[in-house]
Amino acid sequence: SKFLNDKWMTKKGFLNDVQEHKPWWWNMKVQKLNLSAPLILLPEVSCQKAIEILQEKGYDQAPVVAESGVILGMVTLSNTLTSVLAGNAEFSDPVTKVIYDQFSKIGLEDSLGKLSCILENDHFAIVVHEQMQFNGNGSSFMKQMVFGVVTAMDLLTFVSRKDKK
Repeated sequence: SKFLNDKWMTKKGFLNDVQEHKPWWWNMKVQKLNLSAPLILLPEVSCQKAIEILQEKGYDQAPVVAESGVILGMVTLSNTLTSVLAGNAEFSDPVTKVIYDQFSKIGLEDSLGKLSCILENDHFAIVVHEQMQFNGNGSSFMKQMVFGVVTAMDLLTFVSRKDKK
């Protein structure tokens, strides 16, 4: 059962310390990775335009975020090309037709250990930061802002650079 799996429990935030012999970086915060701001695509961007933007900017993937700030998913260059070439999508279709809507989110204050557990199963995690927003009538709500996209390579690069020092 997944409820008896420590990695699943850590990924979902039910457990904090699953490793007995944690590496030096295990309890460090995700914000230590110094991620660059991600490229964000709006849902109406066409598959063709998404491919052009990703190639031009040198990205493999980008979050798709509605104007309201809701994170809809992740578009990847390979999935977009594969979907179009297989006939499952047209170049003129919006990227929402080819996005991954199953993705993991992690906060800036979460540990690199938790990130490591997520990256064992997922190719990436979207780094989010919650922000309180107020509207004109004074009511407030929490909004998630995309702060970055982190991959196993980002974590590996961080660990290897620090190990050398």
